[in-house]
Amino acid sequence: MTRVEDLDTPALVVDLDIMGANLRRVQDYCSSHGLGLRPHTKTHKSIGIARRQLALGAVGLTVAKTGEAEVMLGAEPRDLLVAYPVVGDAKVRRLASLAAIGGSACKLTVSVDSLECGQRLSDAAVAAKVQLGILSEVDVGLNRVGVSASDAVAFSKLVAAMPSLEWRGFAFYPGHIKSQDPEKIAALSRTVGGLRAEFEAAGMTPEIVSGGSTPALYHSHEVEGLTEIRPGTYVYNDLNTVFGGGCELGDCAAYVLATVVSTSRPGQMIIDGGSKTFSSDKLSSGGPGHGRVMEAPGALFHKMNEEHGFVDLSGVERGFRVGEKVRVIPNHVCVVMNLHEYVYGVRNGVVEEVWRVDARGKLQ
Repeated sequence: MTRVEDLDTPALVVDLDIMGANLRRVQDYCSSHGLGLRPHTKTHKSIGIARRQLALGAVGLTVAKTGEAEVMLGAEPRDLLVAYPVVGDAKVRRLASLAAIGGSACKLTVSVDSLECGQRLSDAAVAAKVQLGILSEVDVGLNRVGVSASDAVAFSKLVAAMPSLEWRGFAFYPGHIKSQDPEKIAALSRTVGGLRAEFEAAGMTPEIVSGGSTPALYHSHEVEGLTEIRPGTYVYNDLNTVFGGGCELGDCAAYVLATVVSTSRPGQMIIDGGSKTFSSDKLSSGGPGHGRVMEAPGALFHKMNEEHGFVDLSGVERGFRVGEKVRVIPNHVCVVMNLHEYVYGVRNGVVEEVWRVDARGKLQ
């Protein structure tokens, strides 16, 4: 039996009870509101966790990259969405081959926001003798990717006419909504509901209207016309989710176990995790620090080198000794997950599971 305090560090640890509660809570919410849950696997990057989500009732999975799609086909989803512009001949050919491998067991769908991308997907699908599902990516306020709402119907008609592409609806990402802002959510609902009405008036009733994110997750049922959501961070949660009002601190399932390696400077300790262990992302709220030290909430994890984490203890009453271990909840867990090869699943202080981060580094 291995206890969590016996793990070599830095180690990425997940509390299995908290993770399980997070998974059930979101699936129950979706089921009670008639929404499909298509979780984004960018957070956990694990075939095993994806299987748990599907077993609980998820309608499919979401990925960002072709390499992630290749990995997550191993979870045997019925429906797999690549929610990212797939640009590059090699990636497109691999996607078409993946559709052939999945066959009738897994519908492969891609979101697009350009005719160039649609045409390349069409050409590859024709060559591979497969059908690819298509969602039109629409910008609803983030100003990142997506056609404008005013161009969405005309764009979709052109893509839908391309050979071997099956238009299934439209997708959006409300990443500009970082907190529980009722006015922004109401504005989003008007935009999405209006878009759906425009599509229906044009004779293109969408099978899928896909959106949602973890920060505004529990307001998804307020968005008119939405059929499914694609949250990712909810599986573990992180400090950004806490400060955005999307969860409580006790809902954060993942933390990095680190060891104090130096206390040579008064009022400071160095832990054995830096930029190769933690995300360098600041809090979306604008607050300072790279994570919360659970043993000393008043400490400020303010600086990182590659292997060194600088923790200011001037606001902490207690001291730390070399060799002592601390738990740090990261600001942005998705990036942290991609930096680690293995995750240690813990229940009541005992390591029950160890799993590989299967899609780690799948950037292409």
